[in-house]
Amino acid sequence: MNKKKVITIVGARPQIIKASAISRSISLFFKDQIDEIIIHTGQHYDENMSQIFFEELGIPSPHYNINVGSGSHGKQTAKMIEGIEEILVNEKPDAVILYGDTNSTIAGALAASKIHIPVVHIEAGLRSFNKKMPEEINRISCDHMSTLLFSPTSQGIENLKKEGFNTDTEGKASIDLPHVYHCGDIMLDNSIHFAKETTDELLKKLNLVSDQYILCTIHRDNNTDIASNLENILNALIVCQEETKLKIVLPLHPRTKAKIEQLENQDLVKNISNNSNILILPPAGFKDIITLEKNTRLIITDSGGLQKEAYFFKKPCVILREQTEWVEIVENGNAILTGSDYNKINKALKYLLHKTDFTFPKLFGDGAAGKFICSKIISDL
Repeated sequence: MNKKKVITIVGARPQIIKASAISRSISLFFKDQIDEIIIHTGQHYDENMSQIFFEELGIPSPHYNINVGSGSHGKQTAKMIEGIEEILVNEKPDAVILYGDTNSTIAGALAASKIHIPVVHIEAGLRSFNKKMPEEINRISCDHMSTLLFSPTSQGIENLKKEGFNTDTEGKASIDLPHVYHCGDIMLDNSIHFAKETTDELLKKLNLVSDQYILCTIHRDNNTDIASNLENILNALIVCQEETKLKIVLPLHPRTKAKIEQLENQDLVKNISNNSNILILPPAGFKDIITLEKNTRLIITDSGGLQKEAYFFKKPCVILREQTEWVEIVENGNAILTGSDYNKINKALKYLLHKTDFTFPKLFGDGAAGKFICSKIISDL
């Protein structure tokens, strides 16, 4: 059997983490059947937000880096398409693997599908049903340019059926006859794998006690770029800390840190900065985040990834968004959507910190999604 040549495209930090599950599966089970080439678009170009993850997670260094940097959606995506297309023409891969819903995802889908290279979309079928979110436009568009679609949840499969996808196709897949699979979540693969490698050294370093702190992350534009929303969230954190006496761990994206420092309400900035029980940290590596997630009492986040990881580690979650593509964890009672509403955040925190009857059914598979995906790339293309 001829080896399949696949090109993996990553650009944002979560995609680098997700790609480790596929790279690991290829190395462990399919190294004689799949050759992987990695393109980094450079969408996250800060070394702390990107290169550290390749090294920490044991992912092969990118063969190509387009170095697109920041910019408007149009400029950034256009540069990516141009750079990706040139590489695809030269490399002639059997498939392009894409993750999630970023500008790197849509750029890869457009570049590959236009020159008839099959697209493999991991995290297919996710919908927030809010097309004002650029991620929603990206994920829908990518799905409809894909040849193999791998959904982490049964809800994702139902969403694709409603959009006209046939989930019973056989034979070889094509863009006109795509194959759709419910495979489980590759981030569960990663969480299981890397949780085994964590220690309590970070907790000792930060003087944290397991189950006696709250982990919070904030990065979405709607929460960082609108001052009133950011102030609501920060005020809610201060009140929560004062009332519960739990420490709050706040790893900050550099952009979020700058937005906090620029707030007109400098009294609030001082209250956050000077509170010794609110630990403002630089961006954390994935293994450190796993350690913090495993040991926290509760997670507050606007990150799609941390919502799921909260569920993986059986932690309640306050979601600082109006909608989520991970509707299952909300419907199951493990998470509450609050947006940036101060009262809703406080109410959700009180409720979840006192709730005891959580359940955690296996919504996201068995931790073997990467192996399943690789096997279908071999058999279906």
